[in-house]
Amino acid sequence: MTTVRELIGKFETMINTADEALAAELIADDAIFYAPTQPEPLKGSKGYLAIVYMMRSAFSDVQWHLEDCVAEQDKIAVCWTCTGTHDGNFMGHPATNKSFKVRCMNFYELRNGKFISDIGCPDILGILIQTGMIQP
Repeated sequence: MTTVRELIGKFETMINTADEALAAELIADDAIFYAPTQPEPLKGSKGYLAIVYMMRSAFSDVQWHLEDCVAEQDKIAVCWTCTGTHDGNFMGHPATNKSFKVRCMNFYELRNGKFISDIGCPDILGILIQTGMIQP
């Protein structure tokens, strides 16, 4: 049986590589994902990868690093450190070539060993300030 740490480790690999096959293995077809930059939830592995591709288009070197996770039955809370360099358009802001390092919290739900939900709480304000897109 796969442990929570092993599952999150595979998920970390998937988001850091945008591996479509791994996304299809880990994410249920009917999964729903909520992202603060999207008005409507995204669905399935292709929807989740759309978030990853959006981040990669603005921060080509973006990486998520697992800091901690807590699991209870089929729910997992994860604290990530996210790093990247603003070298593309993000939320209407052209590249500043400045780097960021922020913490993100995500709350996942699983069914039959696959992700069916993700509520993401990234530090968008931290990204905007650290990259110089906005002034504090």
